Amino acid sequence: MKDNFSSQSDQYAKYRPTYPSAFFDYLNSLIPNKQNAWDCGTGNGQIAYELSKTFDTVYATDISQSQIDNAVPADNIIYSVQPAEKTDFDQQQFDLIIIGQAIHWFNFGQFYSEIRRTAKERALVSVIGYGRIEICESIDRIIRDFYEVVIGTYWDKERKYIDENYTTIPFPFDEMPTPHFANKLDWTLEHVIGYLNTWSAVKHFVKQNGYNPVFPLQIEIEKHWGGEKTRAVNFPLLLRMGAITTRRQVRL
Repeated sequence: MKDNFSSQSDQYAKYRPTYPSAFFDYLNSLIPNKQNAWDCGTGNGQIAYELSKTFDTVYATDISQSQIDNAVPADNIIYSVQPAEKTDFDQQQFDLIIIGQAIHWFNFGQFYSEIRRTAKERALVSVIGYGRIEICESIDRIIRDFYEVVIGTYWDKERKYIDENYTTIPFPFDEMPTPHFANKLDWTLEHVIGYLNTWSAVKHFVKQNGYNPVFPLQIEIEKHWGGEKTRAVNFPLLLRMGAITTRRQVRL
């Protein structure tokens, strides 16, 4: 698993989008026993915090100590620095294993073996993420050009799984259909720019070229922002869910 997010992890916690409450309501409706949940690749802990409202204990892991240091605290969340593919958790420990905007960085075969080792029979596996930000046609066009042309070659190869809406990741579980969830937020221009600065490709660009490409991008977006303090932004939600139904070895 790559660590692209230890630097500026406080900005990651501040500017990354949240997930809709309707998703967590749906998730809770599917899990009768809410003893232990594992939030893998927890990042800023936003999913762990939501789960802590209904689960007895939430175990939240990340490979970045800096991300853990900036994660949202709760009495029943146990944070730890561990790779997704090899943990110190007990066998058949979890009723839910959830991965938010992170699974594309993992070694699928090793991680899925760890899921089968640590999940209870009929435990739920939820892979969730979000696509490219949508604001309005003119701003979306500017951001799309920035995404594909300006920083296009600076994306890690794993980014393709998000561009493909997580449909091409291997998912060897008893998959179930999922409803569509709207992920709409009201953001200021500052928040949008802060979010764009958390993109891993932007960090790679800055490291290689010595300047931040978001500065000229901000000028272009400002021309189309209008007089509103905030604007509605949308993140297409990526979601796959399934159940653990067998202990057979995963082969990918």
